[in-house]
Amino acid sequence: MFFDKNKINSFDQMHLLRPTLPESIVDRNSISTTMFNKTVAAPFFINAMTGGSGKSKQINRALAHIAQKYNIAMALGSASILEKEPDQLPSFFIARENNPEGIIIANVNPLTSSEATAKIVKEIQADALQIHLNVVQEAAMPEGDRNFKWLDKIIEIRQAVDVPIIIKEVGFGFDDASIKLLQKNDFSLIDIAGSGGTNFAQIENSRNNHDVSFLEDLGLPTVVSALMAEKTDIDFIVSGGVRNPLDVIKGLALGAKYVGVSNFFLQTYLENGETGLSETINNWINDIALLMAVYGAKSIPDLQKVKRYYDLNLKNKLDQLL
Repeated sequence: MFFDKNKINSFDQMHLLRPTLPESIVDRNSISTTMFNKTVAAPFFINAMTGGSGKSKQINRALAHIAQKYNIAMALGSASILEKEPDQLPSFFIARENNPEGIIIANVNPLTSSEATAKIVKEIQADALQIHLNVVQEAAMPEGDRNFKWLDKIIEIRQAVDVPIIIKEVGFGFDDASIKLLQKNDFSLIDIAGSGGTNFAQIENSRNNHDVSFLEDLGLPTVVSALMAEKTDIDFIVSGGVRNPLDVIKGLALGAKYVGVSNFFLQTYLENGETGLSETINNWINDIALLMAVYGAKSIPDLQKVKRYYDLNLKNKLDQLL
């Protein structure tokens, strides 16, 4: 198993100071927010997972049903395959068919041509576009890319599309130098996707013809990467190992505009079906509203005022890196 719901990660090493007397009322509306000019019911969303096969079409249909039912955003898995296999479009467009008014986010790799990307965004009717950066995953893949000069490529893609761009890691976190480089080039929204959840180097190493397990530990923990982003003025999404509503609250307390959840939701769907994941999403919305009241936050930005403290292991990393 490459994602363990019970695995300890950096969220467990970060703590929020709870007021004994919060003077608050639980209000489900308190977690509603705006995302890409549309109102959503919650600040967490279904992050990039699937597309490009018959099975993923079924999964995307179910995820879109749930996203529509609860008015949360949904990001699709990489659609770069459509540049060479346009007949796979239905496995992606199924999300828009089943959620015509909701937020759908397309996803491509940085080597997808700008022309193909613009076509993908149009065909999926995407509200935004993720461009994923997966250097460590590529390094672990036996057939992976070995040219990581991607900045000019993502600039070309941005010039070709007319929707907001999210520059997204895939589980190894953003360092502060890369964040500043993106800011310098006028990118304004990143998804830090730190370590602590799915490890794509581990997945790729399992099918490699020689051992590259040394790549599996190259990631920055999600909380560390979020604190690097917090020190800048860039808008950021927290993802990477989010397993429960408290992790969402902690991500928002770190300054995230939104929190992305991938494999936990996928595993819940695979184990319990659409009904099970639907119940989980509904419970998360209720529980996040409950936690807002527990911490005395009347709005999402109020969570950034909650005092934080860290276990020594994480504090040591932060002292060295920040």
